[in-house]
Amino acid sequence: MNLHALRLFHVIASTGSVTRASELLKISQPAITAQIKKFEKELSLILLEPQGRGIRLTDAGDKIAALAKRLFAVEQQIEQLARDYGQGTAGHIRLAATYLPAHFLLPTWLARFKQQYEQVEMSITTTNSSGALRQLLSVEADLAIYGGLPEEYPDTIQTEELFQDELWFVVAPNHKFANRHLSLAEMMSEPFVMREEGSSTRERLFALCRTYNAPAPKVALQFNGLHEAITAVIAGYGANFVSSLVVREYVARGELCRVYVDDVSLTNVIAICTRKDEPLSPAAANLVELIRSRPV
Repeated sequence: MNLHALRLFHVIASTGSVTRASELLKISQPAITAQIKKFEKELSLILLEPQGRGIRLTDAGDKIAALAKRLFAVEQQIEQLARDYGQGTAGHIRLAATYLPAHFLLPTWLARFKQQYEQVEMSITTTNSSGALRQLLSVEADLAIYGGLPEEYPDTIQTEELFQDELWFVVAPNHKFANRHLSLAEMMSEPFVMREEGSSTRERLFALCRTYNAPAPKVALQFNGLHEAITAVIAGYGANFVSSLVVREYVARGELCRVYVDDVSLTNVIAICTRKDEPLSPAAANLVELIRSRPV
């Protein structure tokens, strides 16, 4: 079927006039008439017939006009969809995030993003650092928001640092180490409440002890979430090594206290991770740009 001729017929049917169709399409009336005649011959149907000084649709023409209207409406929808996807105002972002950014950064970022790009669908997976990178490498996620060390990223991962977050030792206010200055070895004499193996912060603590030849931490309680680990420490058991983003408010309210370990100052890098040499979708690129503009 000649879709160009069908489009000409659609405009004629919509305007009720060959003259008006000629003006809108900027095609001469004889050229339009010739195309319609060829189209009628192709279909073996009469679509238009004279009526006074104008034309009217035949019964077959009326039915084809209704179908053509639906067809070109769908075409407009496809064109709009392509524009929306191209501009990033529609689409689907699959996001993997480690616990720290997932709980303390993403809610604000995503709320701001959805206010601007309401039609973009999002799938968010919260996991530990190794899980987030695994999802990214296996193409289960479009990007990952990661808290950890830059040197831990595989070569196939492109990273963009957003900011650095301090890591603190914290205990309950009535703990014997509260607000004290200690050596790392003294700090390691206290049992720790930590997240599961694979947690970036947990790995940092073990690596810190190896670097300074200090005893490895004794993980006496292990939880799968940050909140549970912090709550146990607030209740008075053990210590935690944790991002300042997580516990800053607890310390400000007096529910936790810092322990200052001499000559030890560590930070977590909060980074956006993508697959190297693979462009982001427009929607994902819009999200990254929004995060860059106000990372904290």
